[in-house]
Amino acid sequence: MASLVDVARAAGVAVATASRVLSGSDHPVSAKTRAKVVAAAEKLDYSPSALARAMVSPNSRLMGVLVSDIVNPYFAVIARGVDDVATRAGYVTMLSNVDRSTATEISRLQAMRDYRAAGVIFAGSGYVDDPQRPALLKAVRQAQEQGIRAVSLADRDLGCPTVTVDNHAAAHDITDHLVALGHRRIAFIEGPAGMTVTRQRREGFIARMREAGLGSGAHCVPGGFDYEAGHTATLRLIARRPLPDAVLAANDEVAVGALGALRQAGIDVPGEISVAGINDLRVAQHVGLTTVSLPLYEMGSLAARHIIESVPGAATDGAATTTLSHRLVPRETTARRPPER
Repeated sequence: MASLVDVARAAGVAVATASRVLSGSDHPVSAKTRAKVVAAAEKLDYSPSALARAMVSPNSRLMGVLVSDIVNPYFAVIARGVDDVATRAGYVTMLSNVDRSTATEISRLQAMRDYRAAGVIFAGSGYVDDPQRPALLKAVRQAQEQGIRAVSLADRDLGCPTVTVDNHAAAHDITDHLVALGHRRIAFIEGPAGMTVTRQRREGFIARMREAGLGSGAHCVPGGFDYEAGHTATLRLIARRPLPDAVLAANDEVAVGALGALRQAGIDVPGEISVAGINDLRVAQHVGLTTVSLPLYEMGSLAARHIIESVPGAATDGAATTTLSHRLVPRETTARRPPER
């Protein structure tokens, strides 16, 4: 396959000149030189790469997705929603791991600007008190001024459209289910410390417990968003005894970790203790986990449509928020509270 260098050599011009001609640049090039370059390109059957074309176009057909943890299946479902819509529209999805770091988000956003991406989707939650938030807001604004669309899938107030779910309500509703089953002492295994989604889900849990007059029975345990966090937190609960009536985890992976620890300790679920999660990932279906189903695929696909269907040439996005609905999914890991032992 011929390269730009080959075309320039065949036409007897500099590589920069050949690039200007073939990219459609407005840089002045004589008609004679332009004809030589075009003829050489046709003879060599030269085709510029999509990336090369993107570098001289207002925007490419690249869609960036910034995820907090690339191995978390939560983001895999979102990314599939983005990619399905993007692919049908002729866009390419680039998934980038940011390790829950705002500084990394800013760096990745700059890379998306360098590649002249059509849009960037912030798939993860931010932090409650983030000292780097002003720098991120500035970076988002600069990207928008360059014509890059931005969409957030969490409540982050980034000055761009937001497609999200009500995490407070989701935690409230799953707690209500546990309370309705007669559970009075409920432990909540939290997500990563300091994250907005952690606070929202914790507050939803506590709110429902207080409404039921069970505030003293609400016990929040530090955790995370992975299997290991749920397993470790539950081992602590087992060591403290008496056991709570139920364990609510910040997400399904944590809940599965809790299930593993309880079963290894010979504790019957749900005979002795109920367990529930939030998200409704595939693993929840496989283990029969009671959870709250969040429309993750729909969040991703709607975010992609926001980018694709935006009016070309607009300098900034609106900041409207679309909140999608969730639903309770009772399964085998929850049951009515057993009689007092």
